[in-house]
Amino acid sequence: EFQRDRDRIIHTTAFRRLEYKTQVFENNEGDYYRTRLTHTLEVTQIGRTIARALAANEDLVEAICLAHDLGHPPFGHTGERILNHLISHHGGFDHNKQSLRIVTEIESRYPNFKGLNLTWEVREGMVKHETEYDISDAKSYNPDLRAHIEAQIANAADELAYNAHDLDDGLRSGILQPNHLNELTLWQLAKSSINWDGKELTELTRHRMIRRMIGLQIHQLITHTNNQIKNIQVSSPIDIQKLEFNLVEQSHDYKNYNDEINNLLRSKLFTHPRVSNMEKTAKTILGKLFTTFIKNPDKLPITIQANINELGIQRAVCDYIAGMTDRFAKSEYNQIINI
Repeated sequence: EFQRDRDRIIHTTAFRRLEYKTQVFENNEGDYYRTRLTHTLEVTQIGRTIARALAANEDLVEAICLAHDLGHPPFGHTGERILNHLISHHGGFDHNKQSLRIVTEIESRYPNFKGLNLTWEVREGMVKHETEYDISDAKSYNPDLRAHIEAQIANAADELAYNAHDLDDGLRSGILQPNHLNELTLWQLAKSSINWDGKELTELTRHRMIRRMIGLQIHQLITHTNNQIKNIQVSSPIDIQKLEFNLVEQSHDYKNYNDEINNLLRSKLFTHPRVSNMEKTAKTILGKLFTTFIKNPDKLPITIQANINELGIQRAVCDYIAGMTDRFAKSEYNQIINI
């Protein structure tokens, strides 16, 4: 069943659109920066690796990883904040909730049911996805229980992937310089591990360093989790969900190492004009699209107009905009301002 879920997720329109949705850099910044799609595939690979080592269900982890970012709007987390503000009086916008709505309502591909009819375990794993940037809101999915172990693996894989890969893209862009990373403990551990003298960061060395940083974190995560499993002696999956902490997690030291990375990314990468200017662009484009479609619902596609009575005009418009890729949102905006 989880393999079927995976297949259904991959064949959705929402999954294909991830190719043209921003991770950190806009799609038109260059062909080599990560998009939501490449990030999703990297998270999935890491998730399967961890799942195999922990004897968890690889197919379930894979399905959750593939679906975890389906609800992201154009322009990344910036777009999410803007949409949330625009629809704040009508339920707000959260990409985790939107991911769940996509697989339960919005994707219409089968005659006998709405959505994709995914298993409970995949849907619960999606709605309980929680990292530094994602806050779980699982009111209808056993809110008193933690995420099951496969969902915890997906969470860990996501956090591990975006930290290392944002560093990689930052270095590739030239915004981050090697000397910025010298203050990172994990960077120093990786440097020592591959015997790099630190003098010249060639493209090959950059690949080796990022790969080693990921490898160190995966190995430590697996080791720490296995130690916790032995110490706690859980006897069933439900016991894992009743714990007061996540079973799948980094050690205290490695959490601190990741905090160092997060602080560096915030101070040096995410606030750089090449990245932060996207917020101005996104605010202009998404704001104009939202107000235009609210005032002129006849400009919406027929399929979206059909949902207005059920959802309300604000939610229907929000769904439409959230499903756009970056370039389609820009195209729609250009058409509107040129009328």
